[in-house]
Amino acid sequence: MGIFDKPRLKRASKSRESVPDDLWTKCPDCGEMLHTLDLKQNNLVCTHCSHHFLLGAYDRINLIADEGTFEETESKLVSTNPLGFANYGEKTQVLRDKTRLNDAVVTGKLEMGGHPVMAAVMDFRFFAGSMGSVVGEKITRAIEQASAEKRAIIIFSSSSGARMQEGMLSLMQMAKTCGALALHGEARLPYLSVFTHPTTGGVTASFATIGDINIAEPKCMIGFAGPRVVRETTHQDLPPGFQTAEFMLKCGLVDAIVERRDMRKKLIGYLNYLMPQK
Repeated sequence: MGIFDKPRLKRASKSRESVPDDLWTKCPDCGEMLHTLDLKQNNLVCTHCSHHFLLGAYDRINLIADEGTFEETESKLVSTNPLGFANYGEKTQVLRDKTRLNDAVVTGKLEMGGHPVMAAVMDFRFFAGSMGSVVGEKITRAIEQASAEKRAIIIFSSSSGARMQEGMLSLMQMAKTCGALALHGEARLPYLSVFTHPTTGGVTASFATIGDINIAEPKCMIGFAGPRVVRETTHQDLPPGFQTAEFMLKCGLVDAIVERRDMRKKLIGYLNYLMPQK
């Protein structure tokens, strides 16, 4: 090699393929690139604009429950294919393998600030949180157990609505859950409903909107039909912020907007006031 020849640069031993794909996450609200580890440590809330990302059911339960008190119920229930819908069984199996959930809701008993509580937490990752027969049945059983054991019921909603693959069996869950909640109310036990992004369709039209107190995370979408469908049906321009938690707070559907980091403290405060005195 001549004295003026450039030596070849040695390539790093690490290949490009070894860099993790999920090292950074882009915030859909402000566009900021967030280190995924920082995002997880902040409970999946953007550190720049406070956008609330989707949160899994078990992670949400860990945020609200007194340590070591959560006991899951009805974990083995899985959907069948009552209508013979094409590929429905295969799709639900893929989702079970991917999410490690048997359906779109996790239920169980826990304590919050020492108060006995039954919780039902929906998870949007499973079939977009759609409510089929298993989701409705698990929520109904959780409500009935709460009534029998003199517990409060807290439901975190995140759903695209009724699951069309189960047809009328899915729509029946709207009435069934509301009936169980009516009996729970007659027992003078509290029901706290928490909207998370997004909550739409049959879930909004049933149990999500009839809490003793309705709470929402910031900027979450709440509605029945989506904004595009409403606009095309009514042929009218929609108000600014239509179907957001803030819009629903002004209209009276939502009683409070609570950030994720404050949710446990706020819920315990409501329970201190609403739970029957011993």
